Amino acid sequence: MRLLAPALLLLWPAMAPLLAKDSCAECHAAMEGDLAKPATLFKADVHGKHGLACADCHGGDPSSDDPEKAMSKAKGFTGKPARTAVPKLCARCHSDANLMHKFKPQERVDQFELYQTSVHGKRLAAGDTAVATCVDCHSVHDIREVKDALSPVHPLRLPETCARCHADKQHMAKYKIETNQFAEYRTSVHWEALSKRGDLSAPSCASCHGNHGATPPQVSSVAAICGTCHVLFEELYRKSPHQPAFAAMGQGSCTVCHSNHGIQRPNVGMLAGSDAVCAQCHEAGSAGGKTAAAMADSLKGLQAALDRSDAVLKEARESGMEVSEATLRQMEGREALVKARVAVHAFQLTALQKPAGDGMKIAAETLRAGQAALQERQQRRVGLAVSLLAILVTMAGLWLAIRQLESKPAEAETSPGR
Repeated sequence: MRLLAPALLLLWPAMAPLLAKDSCAECHAAMEGDLAKPATLFKADVHGKHGLACADCHGGDPSSDDPEKAMSKAKGFTGKPARTAVPKLCARCHSDANLMHKFKPQERVDQFELYQTSVHGKRLAAGDTAVATCVDCHSVHDIREVKDALSPVHPLRLPETCARCHADKQHMAKYKIETNQFAEYRTSVHWEALSKRGDLSAPSCASCHGNHGATPPQVSSVAAICGTCHVLFEELYRKSPHQPAFAAMGQGSCTVCHSNHGIQRPNVGMLAGSDAVCAQCHEAGSAGGKTAAAMADSLKGLQAALDRSDAVLKEARESGMEVSEATLRQMEGREALVKARVAVHAFQLTALQKPAGDGMKIAAETLRAGQAALQERQQRRVGLAVSLLAILVTMAGLWLAIRQLESKPAEAETSPGR
């Protein structure tokens, strides 16, 4: 017992929240239906795991079994907080750096300040209670960490969480905001990367709009937002002739060609053809139209050359020929194709011609290597055929010789005079 007492004293700070009475949870756990849900859900809540209880948000006296005392306003009981009070209520802890440091030192404590600058926060301050508050995105009694796959703000679930409001036509009607963002996003390359390839760093709503300080990107900031991931694209665009042209027209740079929520995988058809994006502004016979067509031809030519080389190298490799060096060299050709596609954003033919030209040289080099390997394969096959023929002729000669030797004794035994 003497040894146990000091141990209990050491463990007491961790055990105290577990041993503390919580009449709120006890009472609601014994109820049915919606009244029991808070106690049930709170078991998975990140706050509960850190030792917080009902009274930390709702006030009251959880040490008393008397409902009147437990829910006494004199003890600070507020019951269900008003929607307009929710952000400030959460900020009591989440804006306290000293308090948050005890639980998660790296956690930011400026969420409330950011929220006040957001469209949601500004509308809430103006009395619009239909806008999103903390609990609309993070849930109420079962709040989980962002990295938890069941959290409504986990990267895979965040688009659907935002869509609960932004895809609701009735809800968004008074704001005159389109409700097709979620449907378009689910057709995009970003959603494909996130949902199919499991790339949790792929952009979702908060990546472009922000989370607590959510604000629609302004025309002037679109390129900068896209540039947080596509750095080189942004640098080329800012030096291109399109940058001042789009700015003068009040257009959102990247979104002019790629759209915003339904971003598709780029292809050569965007430059030239019946569905060309460039054709929206440039006629086929104009300088811009001719430049776009020339860039498309360069990319198509390089793609075709690399494909031809790939096919030859594959045939040679599957035939057992040594083409590993040429195959590695071919990877440099593919890199040149990527660089050429990136160079499109400079919107200058000369910028694209350099990597495209390098790629064409590599494609020609690897094609020759593959063809040489196939030619060597053919020579080996001819040599093998000649060798096999020689072996067969030799075997036939030996067989005839053996037959002749075997027939001589028989002739000697049957000859006259014996």
